[in-house]
Amino acid sequence: MSGKRTDYISWDEYFMGVAKLSAMRSKDPNTQVGACIVCEDHKILSMGYNGFPKGCSDDVFPWEREGDPLENKYFYTTHSELNAILNYRGGSLEGATMYVTLFPCNECAKAIIQAGIKTLVYDDDKYQNTPSVIASRKMLDAAGVNYYHYAGGDKTITICL
Repeated sequence: MSGKRTDYISWDEYFMGVAKLSAMRSKDPNTQVGACIVCEDHKILSMGYNGFPKGCSDDVFPWEREGDPLENKYFYTTHSELNAILNYRGGSLEGATMYVTLFPCNECAKAIIQAGIKTLVYDDDKYQNTPSVIASRKMLDAAGVNYYHYAGGDKTITICL
């Protein structure tokens, strides 16, 4: 064989793959979301997944989705996007790109905007008609954050652990 390979994965496939792999760290029994933040030079700056904050045991805090607000997960979990932003220790995220497996809620959109992230690549958009995601889109549009749906690749990648 001469010349370079032609079946390598694209940058979008690579970074969305990292986000999907990060999502696999989530212990949430219902929804696993991952995020990967990269700079213009295609270097990974940070990653995150949804879960409880440091020091809050996932054996003690609730994973339920229904019931009393103090007895379900929503007051306690940190979304993957915010975790990825907070996990970054290198300074500014100005101009970065975030890959995320689920379109961000309004709270995460605020953090993305405030962090200076300029491009958002998302995979799933199953909550697109909810008030949270509608508000998220309005804010991202107003702040000039570009976003697009991950087109997906035609490759199957198997990782054996």
